[in-house]
Amino acid sequence: MTLRFTTAGESHGKALVTIVEGLPAGLPVTAEWVDRELARRMQGYGRGARMKIERDRIEWLSGVRAGETLGSPVAMLIPNRDWANWEDVMAYENSDPPGELRRRRVTRPRPGHADLAGVLKYDRLDGRDILERASARETTARVAAGALAKRLLAEFGVEIGSHVVSLGGIRADTARGSRSEPLPGPLNEASDRSELRVLDGSMEAEIIRRIDAAKKAGDTLGGEAEVVARGVVVGLGSHVSWDRKLDGRLAGMLMSIPAVKGVEIGMGFEAARRPGSAVHDPIEGGEAGMLGSGEGRGGLRPPLAPASTDPRGGFRRPTNNAGGLEGGITTGEPVVVKVAMKPIATLMSPLPTVDLRSGQPAKAVSERSDVTAVPAMGVIAEALVALVLADAMLEKFGGDSLPEMRRNYDGYVAALGSRWATTSDVPGS
Repeated sequence: MTLRFTTAGESHGKALVTIVEGLPAGLPVTAEWVDRELARRMQGYGRGARMKIERDRIEWLSGVRAGETLGSPVAMLIPNRDWANWEDVMAYENSDPPGELRRRRVTRPRPGHADLAGVLKYDRLDGRDILERASARETTARVAAGALAKRLLAEFGVEIGSHVVSLGGIRADTARGSRSEPLPGPLNEASDRSELRVLDGSMEAEIIRRIDAAKKAGDTLGGEAEVVARGVVVGLGSHVSWDRKLDGRLAGMLMSIPAVKGVEIGMGFEAARRPGSAVHDPIEGGEAGMLGSGEGRGGLRPPLAPASTDPRGGFRRPTNNAGGLEGGITTGEPVVVKVAMKPIATLMSPLPTVDLRSGQPAKAVSERSDVTAVPAMGVIAEALVALVLADAMLEKFGGDSLPEMRRNYDGYVAALGSRWATTSDVPGS
């Protein structure tokens, strides 16, 4: 990756840390920008008591000076306020006497969580050694990294937002790329007004009833969120190798979110159920860029003059069933991805499991948890989409500084379509 990031920390450890490497020098950043994204991740009806404890804020550790990135790795620290309640459980040094097992040991693995597979893989006696890192608390650090990626993309006119399209089995009317009305913009200004982050207000009351019923039953709920990135330039990603295809990079990154079990791009699985004529997006030329109505030499009509500042190269698609990606390359239309999250694995009415100490049947351990985190999952997905797109932007345009990257970007956009502005370069003309 051109833009690399890594995170460290446990759910109830002292802090989370994220390191982002590859940002150009001169990018204006503020802690307030990052903190705002962290606050959005903590919202949503159905969240648990942990969200009432934490007040996520970053502390700059490196890579920023006087409000701008330096071109060196940016490190951020996010303290865990809940550490005060877990310091003895999560203490870094061994206990006295040596080998004494700490309290809150986890030996009853939860179905659907990493507990059992993790203790077997890493040869641990305590499932807490696994669940603390497998916890979705780690995504806090990823949202912080994604906030910086969003900041870079904003310099090039890219806006990324999300909204919940289903929760607890209730689906919104705005869930398909073939929607009759366009999504509002900026998208997050509309979706963040809802505590469920839904655009269809008529579904809120029923979803809340289902969340309340699930909480009473000790159960959990999953759902789907859609992420939309507008203003993405044509030509990011590549068709030439599997690992450079942008749709694959997006899907892989989004599948890494805890509890995410499915990713769709554009029409997604629905495209497999329709004929090609109802799936593929027609291509149109921009009216301002057309070179008249006649045919070009050799029977080819040169469709466009140089695109100047149009990130789509002067072309457009009246529909966007492809979700802004064709052949692993961005088309200039909005990038649209949908992410499906299973119900959270921690149930207050636990499922059957096996106690690893005795080998006997038992009820799974119950950790403090949410009833649903689908609204937060949308915010996390935004961050990861931003990281993939920012990486593709840096891959395409490079530059050690933001002004250099801007010059490269502007030159590319200005030249888009210029080869088709004359017929002299068309083979056989």
